[in-house]
Amino acid sequence: MNRSLHLAKNPGSFRDQVEAAWASQGSMLCLGLDPDSERFPPCLGKSPKAILTFCKEIADSCADLVCAFKPQFAYFSSQRAESQLEELVAHLKTNYPQIPVILDAKRGDIGSTAEHYALEAFERYGADAVTVNPYMGKDSIEPYLQHPGKGVIILCRTSNPGGSDIQNLLTDDNQAIFERVAILAKEMDQTGQIALVVGATFPQEITRVRAIVGDMPLLIPGIGAQGGDIKATVAAGQVANRPGTGMMINSSRAILYASAKEDFADAARKVAIATRDAIRSAQVK
Repeated sequence: MNRSLHLAKNPGSFRDQVEAAWASQGSMLCLGLDPDSERFPPCLGKSPKAILTFCKEIADSCADLVCAFKPQFAYFSSQRAESQLEELVAHLKTNYPQIPVILDAKRGDIGSTAEHYALEAFERYGADAVTVNPYMGKDSIEPYLQHPGKGVIILCRTSNPGGSDIQNLLTDDNQAIFERVAILAKEMDQTGQIALVVGATFPQEITRVRAIVGDMPLLIPGIGAQGGDIKATVAAGQVANRPGTGMMINSSRAILYASAKEDFADAARKVAIATRDAIRSAQVK
C-alpha cells in the first residue's frame, strides 16, 4: 500500500496512531494490562476498584515509555470488572490520546455476532483496535473493518507452544497456515486497518510474516515472562530502513508484577525503561 495514499484516506486511523506513537514516544514497547488481583500488593486489596487503581497507576507511571496500551479483556470480565475496564480506557484516552489502546479480546465469530463484538470493542469500551481470531475466515473479520479508522489485529503465529498444533500445518501449496493468514490479511487490508499478532518466541516465523506483509504493524507478545529474545525479535520484525517502527512488542507480567509492595508502580516503570531500552539497543540502524 502506498503510505501517502493511506494517510490521505484515513486521517486519525489506528495505523496513523501507531506510526505517530512510534515517532513521538521513541518506543516500540506495548504495555499489557492483565490485572490479576491475586498478585496485587496487599495495600490495594482485591476488589474491582483495586483493579482500576492498579492499572491506572501503572499506566500513569509508564505512559511516556510505550507506543500502545493493551488491556486483556478476560482479566477484567472474570472479576466482574467490565465497568472498571470502561473507566480505564476512558482514563487512557483522556490523558494519553497519543497512545492507541488495543482491547485484547481475541474475538472470532460470524455475521451479526461479530458485528456486536465490534460494537462492544469500539463503542462500549472505546478501544482503538481489537484482537480477532481468523479461524472462521474472512466473513468473521469483515464486520470489524466496517468501523472506519479502527484497528483489527489478527492472530497469525501466536507465542504459545500449542500454536504449532494448527498454525504450522501445511496447506496443499506447501504454505503454513500462519503464512496463509498473513496472505489473507495483506489481501484484506485495503484501508490500513489490519495488523497481525506474531509471537516473539518464534523469530524465524516473524521474518517469514514480515516478508509477506511488508510494513504492516505486528503486535508481538512473548518477551518477558514467556522468554522471547528481544534482540532476535527486533531483528526479525523491524521494517527495512525504518528503525523504531513495525512492531508493538508487548510485555505484561514482567512489568506489572515487578514488585508486590507499595512501590509497585515505580518498580513497573524501572522494568519498562529497561525493556524499552533493550528494544532500542537491538534496532539495526
